[in-house]
Amino acid sequence: MSKEFKSYSMELAGRTLTVEIGRVCAQANGAALMHYGDTVVLSTATASKQPREGIDFFPLSVEYSERQYAVGKIPGGFMKREGKPSENAILTDRVIDRPMRPLFPKDYRNDVTLENLVMSVDPDCAPELTAMLGTALSVTISDIPFDGPCAMTQVGLIDGNFIINPTNAQKKVSDLALTVASTEHKVIMIEAGANEVPEQSMIDAIFEADRINKEIIAFFKKIQAEVGKEKHSYISSAVPQELFDAIREVIPQEEMEEAVFNDDKQTRDANVDKLTEKCKEALADHEEWLDLISDAMYQYEKKTVRKMILKDHKRPDGRQITEIRPLAAEIDLLPRVHGSAMFTRGQTQILDVCTLAPLSEVQRLEGMDVDIKSKRYLHQYNFPSYSVGETRVSRGPGRREIGHGALAERALLPMIPSEEEFPYAIRCVSETMESNGSTSQASVCASSLALMAAGVPIKRPVAGISCGLVTGETDDDYLVLTDIQGLEDFFGDMDFKVAGTEKGINAIQMDIKIHGLTRPIIEEAIAKTREARMYILNNIMNPVISEARAEVSKYAPKILQIKIDPKKIGDVVGKQGKTINKIIEDFGVQIDIEEDGSVNVSGIDKENIEQAVQTIRNIVTEIEAGQVFTGKVVRILEFGAFVSLTPNKDGMIHISKLADRRVAKVEDVVNIGDEVTVKVIKVDPVKDRIDLTMRPSDLEKH
Repeated sequence: MSKEFKSYSMELAGRTLTVEIGRVCAQANGAALMHYGDTVVLSTATASKQPREGIDFFPLSVEYSERQYAVGKIPGGFMKREGKPSENAILTDRVIDRPMRPLFPKDYRNDVTLENLVMSVDPDCAPELTAMLGTALSVTISDIPFDGPCAMTQVGLIDGNFIINPTNAQKKVSDLALTVASTEHKVIMIEAGANEVPEQSMIDAIFEADRINKEIIAFFKKIQAEVGKEKHSYISSAVPQELFDAIREVIPQEEMEEAVFNDDKQTRDANVDKLTEKCKEALADHEEWLDLISDAMYQYEKKTVRKMILKDHKRPDGRQITEIRPLAAEIDLLPRVHGSAMFTRGQTQILDVCTLAPLSEVQRLEGMDVDIKSKRYLHQYNFPSYSVGETRVSRGPGRREIGHGALAERALLPMIPSEEEFPYAIRCVSETMESNGSTSQASVCASSLALMAAGVPIKRPVAGISCGLVTGETDDDYLVLTDIQGLEDFFGDMDFKVAGTEKGINAIQMDIKIHGLTRPIIEEAIAKTREARMYILNNIMNPVISEARAEVSKYAPKILQIKIDPKKIGDVVGKQGKTINKIIEDFGVQIDIEEDGSVNVSGIDKENIEQAVQTIRNIVTEIEAGQVFTGKVVRILEFGAFVSLTPNKDGMIHISKLADRRVAKVEDVVNIGDEVTVKVIKVDPVKDRIDLTMRPSDLEKH
């Protein structure tokens, strides 16, 4: 007997979104089997029955699991099963986490896991989007406390027109890849990659997505009304008001303000640590409070900073509301790398290193999108513990590092020249030297400088900056801050990162801790980030370097690219690769040949590269009478000498054609290994014979 279940459908951007509730996973707190076109994703939400003890944060885990069977593939490798999550899966986890997390109660300490299993992929119906919608719905209909529902929409931009949830083909030609999450009242998350999209167009796109989200939310609320569970009660972890009152008696407001009003992170932290110890000593008799004092002090510090900013317009480091911290930029810090740059903003400092390599070094990908098999431009970000004055064992890049690297990569990718313009694989690595707010946007600035220093002809320099937010009791009571430092990020309500050029926006990432933003806040944040971005470009970056150097570093590989007839590829490669391997050995180069006949020859010595290219041209060019070659003598007989014209073609000089005088013995003129200049007299394709001359009188006629 088949299991009874509920099915609900709506039309979404010309495709059917179908939700099945109760068909699978009945033991999860909430589950939804999502169908969007032929894409199928199982979204589940589960929560522990009891809160986790001894923590001061909400333990939320988001997982996006890709299965290769979803695209009809068997995983590679020896094990033939999926391994660690792909970069796309990690980035999708982050995009889902960011809008969901603020909608859970702040004092909720039960473990919550939101899982998405990608089971079938229709390239025109993004599984990432389907998973985002499924996550929001599965929590909404569950008994887990949640202030939803929320919904997500993707927007493209083609020929000035917005495309809702673009198809795979549309994404490839779109100037915008925007994802927006909303509640029924406000926008709660923005993620965008763009090709210099103007600010007003970006704002319009955001609120077009918000309009669609409201339609989806109305659909979700109907489902919730019919099958949603009653939300369960939970044990609150909120700090008792009595403890707050006791702390204020020990540490007056003015003393806390004095402690946090400092532009040096280490000094400020030390000041607060002293006050915390003072509290613990004063309240030592209240054992029930001792474990809560650190959390209470954190909240006291947070309320103090927010009050100083919102009511007094005083920032912890003394800056004005729109003032950027001290800035500095420099290039060529590292002598042997291909390009390097350092960008400093206050106590945030990034050293970026650019490396160039032949196209054979591109990153190979195996993911859900069968059309994307490689990545030519890589941006990676490292965040060591010493950058914040801490110590911990390095275990490789985590989700944060991967996310920050991807954000900077997204900001710079539209400016990277095509393979035809610049036939290199490119890797930028941002090393965090010091961190106190918005290292991802400092990475954008440093990478832009490093690329130009390396001789990568980017279209225009790119800069990034972050704005913050502190809100009051009403929607109209808020303050947008330019260039937030770490403390303003931790205690504020928003981290709104925008990167772009003088022409427009290339990337946005917005994180918030409240239940959404109004349109005036978003418009003001975008305007302030543009103003700051233009200041950084014109006053800090461009005076250091404003366009790419004319040549790559002497330590970088030099690459020449030519195009040959694909039918001639076999001639260049030769039997068992002998021809191409001989060219590589003779000239010390690397040769990469594509199926379309594109040939990239790379190496350090430019003259050797040119000689290798000429050799390849000789191979693929039909030899005709009258052509002149420089080749080596490879064999000598009594009647003449054989000269190698190309790695797979020899010609013969008859003894009578060695000189303008009579030659008695071939060795009187040439010996094996001699490099000689010869002219083709005759080509006999039937006998596969090429006759040459090296008489000066014949060569003069050329």
